[in-house]
Amino acid sequence: MKFSKRSLFLVMLASIVFFIIGCSSNESEVDGNKSDETSNDEANTGSVLKIALDGQPPTLDQPTAAPTAIRDTARLMFETLLTTDSNYAAVPMLAESVETDDNKTYVFHLREGVLFHNGKEMIAEDVIASMERWLEKSAITGTIFEGATWTAEDNYTVVLELVESSSLTLDTIASSKQAAAIMPKEVVEAATAEGVSEYIGTGPYQFVEWRQDQYIHFTKFDDYSALEEPADGLAGKKEALVDDIYFYIVTDASTRIAGLQTGEYDFAYGVPYDSYEQVNRDENINTHLDVTGVQLLAYNKEKGPAADVRMREVINTALDIEEIMMAAYPNEDLFWLHSSYMDEDIVSWASDAGEEYHNINDPEKAKQMLEDMDYNGEEFKILATRDYDHHYNAAVVIHDQLSQIGINATLEIYDWPTVTQLKDDTDAFDAYVISFSTVSTPPQFLGLSPTWAGGVNDEKVVEDMKAIETAPTTEEAQEIWEDLQRYAWEELLPVTTFGSYNSLYASSNKVEGIITFSGPIFWNVTIGE
Repeated sequence: MKFSKRSLFLVMLASIVFFIIGCSSNESEVDGNKSDETSNDEANTGSVLKIALDGQPPTLDQPTAAPTAIRDTARLMFETLLTTDSNYAAVPMLAESVETDDNKTYVFHLREGVLFHNGKEMIAEDVIASMERWLEKSAITGTIFEGATWTAEDNYTVVLELVESSSLTLDTIASSKQAAAIMPKEVVEAATAEGVSEYIGTGPYQFVEWRQDQYIHFTKFDDYSALEEPADGLAGKKEALVDDIYFYIVTDASTRIAGLQTGEYDFAYGVPYDSYEQVNRDENINTHLDVTGVQLLAYNKEKGPAADVRMREVINTALDIEEIMMAAYPNEDLFWLHSSYMDEDIVSWASDAGEEYHNINDPEKAKQMLEDMDYNGEEFKILATRDYDHHYNAAVVIHDQLSQIGINATLEIYDWPTVTQLKDDTDAFDAYVISFSTVSTPPQFLGLSPTWAGGVNDEKVVEDMKAIETAPTTEEAQEIWEDLQRYAWEELLPVTTFGSYNSLYASSNKVEGIITFSGPIFWNVTIGE
């Protein structure tokens, strides 16, 4: 296993005989992902936090989709049984504690008195309905939960019974990607194939209104049940210290930055990477970097030219990944190249297996490979969006590089919500640029998921993922993962990974308490004069 010098977090994925996570105080040293406690007395009564969001989320129904715009907005109102602290360790949120002595049967003791935004108390039936729906909808659950059952011992005790033991169970439940949001039973039961019709959770803010293409509005939930432990990553105490939060949909980057400078907005997503140095020099603005995940090119492996692995190998051989990443993130502070499928900050799983197939950058060899496979000039459709400059700029360079070796590449430009829909239509694309946010275990890596866009249908992937999930120790699971990643690079090539990158955000210097951990966090935040 390769352990990057860039690693910011320590991951503990130990397999133990008896495992209890309790809502106890975290006494580890304060770091950049932990916030100082602020009392409600310091809250800005009547205050509004105005956030310029760089793209409209396709939904706020967390379990059903993975885009970060969903994650960052919806987590104000939705919470999960477990969440992650700043070391990516699974810790309780809506659970008081969880016990297991065999990694197969898990007993979750729920916190009592936790209210939903509709005034109803959260009890076992709500948790069971929500978790069963999460297993049905989320792409990150892998095979761990196949055949799993959720039952209630009483109103505050829920039992998860797996078919096979797994040391990855709690980390998966704690993930913020397609999060296992707990909702009222009646909301879950009324959900259709399109999603839930009401957004009701337990978080510090409750949903008010979503005006399409304008804004999403959340307001303080006065009856929120906060933990007492210090805030740490996504864990610990959450306080609604401003009364209202508006996410304005502002797809134009210059408008977001100008609005931040004039005070129209307090926080801006998607600061253009080529503006990094300029914005950093403005004494009235604070910049925030967040290690966000892995950027890659995802292929349609079911239909079209990329369904032939030889075409994927041609493209992988041709790409100049450094040029692609410099176009997307034009400052070396903002990205780094690597071949690991898992983000290098997840030190237990980061691997350099297959790195000899990464950034080959040999267009002449790629041309010859293309000739050898008798390519007849079929159109190669690359999905792209202008809503995210880094995705668009990378796609433009990829288009140019593929065109130069003789591939009939075309750019198909849509808004981001449309891209997220079209990626599930195997007739609509051959490849698209995507970034996967940091996940804590390999089965959560969507690039090897059979249900993700242009899915992976490969027996070895299925068998190895199953073996990782059921391995008795992390060390054994790591060996299997290293072998699987090498196989993916050498023979399967479901994606071409580029490397990791930082997201770039900016805030007014009047805003205090902002931390970034899997995106910016807006609870425990105040606005000064």
